[in-house]
Amino acid sequence: MTECVYLKFFVLEAQRIHERLVYDWLLDEAKALGLHGGSAFRAIAGYGRHGVRHEAHFFELAGQLPLEVVFVASREDAQRLIDRVSAEGLSLFYYLLPATCGTTGSRES
Repeated sequence: MTECVYLKFFVLEAQRIHERLVYDWLLDEAKALGLHGGSAFRAIAGYGRHGVRHEAHFFELAGQLPLEVVFVASREDAQRLIDRVSAEGLSLFYYLLPATCGTTGSRES
């Protein structure tokens, strides 16, 4: 087992940076920085720091559902990704939690 952190960003599914979806950009940037994995998850409903509620059953909000983009990484790698996001001028809410990570069974390449 290894000490690591759990990093989660919250974005909207249609949110863009440099004409790319933000969740896709985050995953690519994390990979380029050497983080070993990340995932994006769509919520069915939610609201954020601006108090606007988004729900899956409203057709007119297509593309505006909240997404969680998550990573498990070393504290240093997570901070490098946070710094990269900040350097791009993105204003994203995130949280960082201490975690313990490991792999069960044999490691496959």
